[in-house]
Amino acid sequence: MTPSKTTLPASVDHLVIGAGFAGLGTAIKLAEAGEDDFLVIEKDGGIGGTWRVNTYPGAACDVPSQLYSFSFAPNPNWSMSFSPQPEIEAYLVGLAQKSGTLDRFAFDTEVTDARWDETDQRWHVTTSRGEIAAKTLISGSGGLSVPKMPDIDGIETFQGEVFHSARWNHDVDLTGKRVAVIGTGASSIQIVPTIQPDVEHLDVYQRTAPYVIPRNEHRYSGVEQLLFKSVPGLQWALRTGIYWARELYVPGFVWKPALAAPAKKLALGNIAKGIKDHGLRAKVTPDYQIGCKRILISNTYYPALAADNVELVTDSIVKVTGDAIVTADGVERPIDVLIVATGFQTTEQPIAEHIRGRDGASLSEIWASQGMASYKGTTTRGFPNLFQVVGANTGLAHTSMIVMIEAQLAYIVDALKTMRAEGVGAMEPQQAAQDEWNDDIQRRMQRTVWNTGGCSSWYLDAHGKNVTLWPRATFTFRRLLSSFDAKNYDLEPARIIEGANA
Repeated sequence: MTPSKTTLPASVDHLVIGAGFAGLGTAIKLAEAGEDDFLVIEKDGGIGGTWRVNTYPGAACDVPSQLYSFSFAPNPNWSMSFSPQPEIEAYLVGLAQKSGTLDRFAFDTEVTDARWDETDQRWHVTTSRGEIAAKTLISGSGGLSVPKMPDIDGIETFQGEVFHSARWNHDVDLTGKRVAVIGTGASSIQIVPTIQPDVEHLDVYQRTAPYVIPRNEHRYSGVEQLLFKSVPGLQWALRTGIYWARELYVPGFVWKPALAAPAKKLALGNIAKGIKDHGLRAKVTPDYQIGCKRILISNTYYPALAADNVELVTDSIVKVTGDAIVTADGVERPIDVLIVATGFQTTEQPIAEHIRGRDGASLSEIWASQGMASYKGTTTRGFPNLFQVVGANTGLAHTSMIVMIEAQLAYIVDALKTMRAEGVGAMEPQQAAQDEWNDDIQRRMQRTVWNTGGCSSWYLDAHGKNVTLWPRATFTFRRLLSSFDAKNYDLEPARIIEGANA
């Protein structure tokens, strides 16, 4: 990979935060649009984002590979229908190298402060490697960038190895160890069956049972990969078919949860197939409507829980001691290694603490009272020339986030074209447009399974609002963001500041 920039420029037209799917996609689309004066800064050491840092055993995508990749950059070399982490990282690195944009990436560069300056219509950004001024600030840091640690009494006193699934310590050999995994979400159901055969004993701490449907995995043969490379349109056709099949899930999430009955039948059948013990079956059977929490996929999770060296613990954790976990029933379970698989800070994106708008307040301070709320999940009142990729209410429960990212990138590029063509120096959404957009989302959200399904999930913020997911079809989102709607924005002409960079 091309080395990171050693010296940061004093100013750029566009400063992009993050080098995952969102940041890399932004770089490629900016370059295609002729917006060449940009810099992508990344707090970690390379391309990949979530798929660079999440290297836990068994890490893989739960969206089909053909759809979990950019539509403009199909990959004929996927080894299987659900890509493992190393292949996704390699795909992104390879795409970055081919894109011709790597000379405008700076790694090991973390944003510590970003402030809008009304006088010169610039964002003034302080990083761990210096300061940069930019006409626009484009955040692609996403919601899966900072792990969420549980608030458990005594966890800091544990004398064995402890780490979050997203910061896996590969120096720790789990062979023959007593291990605890806290959490039963998407990462946990991949970790548990992968490490179970090697550990002496494994305790899995479950707060809420997830729905886990079978993983219909298919390994691509050499012939299939050759066809992907040599037959024009084959990958596009497969991607299109997968896309529309996934969109069929939407009514069951947002309109009539009863339509998800076939998926629930699959999940209950998966339990029956993987677990023979009736007591354990009861523990892993959810008591809420399917879809209320993220639906997971695995063929190996339930058999792993049923193994002789595994115990599923459903009593709440009271405290952690120097060498054990104590639950509410008074049982103390000794362990050597503690693995925390409790997800990320998704409803309060960490980057928001560092971005300050017109009045000096940070995004996180603005959102503290109302929850995340932006216009089209991309721009925010009071924060001129700020664009967020994968912002408020752009998450998905049924299909690939790449679809949403590409829609947002098209919108952002069109906005930049408008700014350049009309000599706009600062733009931000009108308050009425932003309020109408979010009121409509929350109105639609009321009947969704995420709000009515009887569960508490990471989709909901501290106010009980779902500020994470998009409650409509993705083709609707794509249509609504297909062109920049300048009429819903306040546009200020560019000022000429003596001595300032143009």
